[in-house]
Amino acid sequence: MIDAGVHQQLGTLVAEVKNLREDLRRSEDRSDVGRVSMTRRMDELVERMRTLEGSMMLVKDDIAAMKPVTEDVRKWKLMGMGALGVIGIGGAAAGTDAPIQSSSKRGRSR
Repeated sequence: MIDAGVHQQLGTLVAEVKNLREDLRRSEDRSDVGRVSMTRRMDELVERMRTLEGSMMLVKDDIAAMKPVTEDVRKWKLMGMGALGVIGIGGAAAGTDAPIQSSSKRGRSR
């Protein structure tokens, strides 16, 4: 019949197969936990991206609304610089090259 050594080897083989199954089950459990954690983190990132996209759309709309005003201010500034230049040239042509004194210095006598 079957030798005692064969029974022992068969028992060892069965125990190793059970251990391998248990190791595989634990590995799968850890993988399941890891996948759940990764899925949760991905969901959080997607939500953050949605929030960021919404905020960026608001900023983009604000900038678009400000752009015409900024262009108007830039034009006014250029026109103002031009007007100051005309006034300066006109003053020089009229001969008013004396410096303007502040009101605090006018009333003093030395």
